[in-house]
Amino acid sequence: MATVAEQFIEVLRQAGVERVYGVVGDSLNPVVDAIRRTPGIEWAHVRNEEAGAFAAAAEAQITGRLAVCAGSCGPGNTHLIQGLYDAHRSGAPVLALASHIPSSEIGTGFFQETHPERLFTECSGFCEMISTAEQMPRVLRVAVQQALGDGGVSVVVLPGDVAGEQAPNETGHHRFVTRTGTLTPPPEQVEELAATLNTAQKVMLFCGAGVRDAHAEVMELAGRTFAPVGHALRGKEWIQYDNPYDVGMSGLLGYGACYEAMHEADLVVLLGTDFPYPDFLPGRKTVQIDRNPAHLGRRTPIELGVNGDIGATLRAVLPSVRQKSDRRYLDRMLNRHLRTLDQVVEAYTRNIERHVPIHPEYVADVLDELADDDAIFTVDTGMCNVWAARYLTPNGRRRVIGSFWHGSMANALPHAIGAAFAAPGRQVVSLSGDGGLSMLLGELLTVRMHDLPVKVVLFNNSSLGMVKLEMLVDGFPDFGTDSAPVDYAAVAAAMGIPSATVEKPTEVQQALATALATPGPYLLNVITDPDALSMPPRVTQAQVKGFALAAGKVVLNGGVGRMINLARTNLRHIPRP
Repeated sequence: MATVAEQFIEVLRQAGVERVYGVVGDSLNPVVDAIRRTPGIEWAHVRNEEAGAFAAAAEAQITGRLAVCAGSCGPGNTHLIQGLYDAHRSGAPVLALASHIPSSEIGTGFFQETHPERLFTECSGFCEMISTAEQMPRVLRVAVQQALGDGGVSVVVLPGDVAGEQAPNETGHHRFVTRTGTLTPPPEQVEELAATLNTAQKVMLFCGAGVRDAHAEVMELAGRTFAPVGHALRGKEWIQYDNPYDVGMSGLLGYGACYEAMHEADLVVLLGTDFPYPDFLPGRKTVQIDRNPAHLGRRTPIELGVNGDIGATLRAVLPSVRQKSDRRYLDRMLNRHLRTLDQVVEAYTRNIERHVPIHPEYVADVLDELADDDAIFTVDTGMCNVWAARYLTPNGRRRVIGSFWHGSMANALPHAIGAAFAAPGRQVVSLSGDGGLSMLLGELLTVRMHDLPVKVVLFNNSSLGMVKLEMLVDGFPDFGTDSAPVDYAAVAAAMGIPSATVEKPTEVQQALATALATPGPYLLNVITDPDALSMPPRVTQAQVKGFALAAGKVVLNGGVGRMINLARTNLRHIPRP
């Protein structure tokens, strides 16, 4: 007869799980030992359970299958929470095992006692405790199926003593449903959508991650309506490639003519996006199509909500959409987009041979050229998000993984760990900031231990660049954002990871080529300009006023030289007529 722990692992194997990320610990011992004795599943040791949860989130997003992480009782499983928030908000099917103190001690204030069944409820769709062996395997199967069906996190709390008990129920065999059906909207919604599209003169399409697998349908609709096509950050990898209607991205990290196209349109169609920044939306003449009905209208007022998958909805409506004849609005937006790219986005990648410190944009641009066509990029929250959004080119096969919804620091390296486990043979590149890397620096040891071929491209500016920008536009002098320089190449080398440091732009291309071609892991420490900041596509008067106020305070405190350097560095961000 199997123990509960053995039964737990057998259910995971039936769900196709190949590994569990975590740090071993006493209350986890029965489960870890069951993994040791079970063929086809491995224990992926990380240095911090937070990294294990991030790694599981990335694996789930790459494979579309269930990924699993685990933490021992008390501090062990509370470390999971940051990565689980990221996974849940990203819609990644992840199961977390939160091991617990002995069941007889629960409620007594025992050593390391917490209440994980309460702690994890906000970052999961399912969170329950197995308090008796009789609950297995049923509760675990419910948890697995909910994570797979809803696309999010399930947490199972398991006391260590219960894990070691004999399982009274047979495990049996169970086939999990891993793919949900296609959702087509009701006919009346399709008819109203067609009428709305046919009536509008200037249609604009704004796409999120929900347009995955619907690229052809979106392009056909754009061609019928002569609609500019913009995207949110999570929609970039699914819609920007092979897109003659592309006008860029909106939001805090945006670029191009997306914002202008959206606000000049007389109909904006939100396609598979729960875009969280209402200030960038027009707030009028908006139609929203989404598989999740809870998303409809929660960011901006809508004239019509359509509940369905994007591909299925567009296939249903396209036969009724009439071909428009006037494309002047589209052409005007495409021309504006081109001018903006030339004046702002491309400005940092030309004539940079003598600029020291190195422009981070230039590094991202060269990396984009050298990386594989099916590379997986993981990007740290902050300025690395900006460089990835503006300079990495999607093609339908590349992936870009980040903490785009939860916005956690330090995600890039642990995401890369999960991606490397999930996709052996594919190039995995972590675009890390020095702030993020230093926060979970120990995970370089995880990379070395498992000999994962992760290439860490470190944008090292000894500063928290995004935080600095936030302070300046709010009228505060930047404070607490800078740190002492660190030789991260030396740190990596001490861990047994090949590494190099680059300080001159003329050395960037060869250094990146070497990093990408080196077998196994590699860390490239690129010393970048700390004054290279990103400006959003629309700068408000309040932001200008705040920036000027902060600049005045810096100058009065003797920092005029620093503000001159900042102005010189960022002058090319400002569009010219």
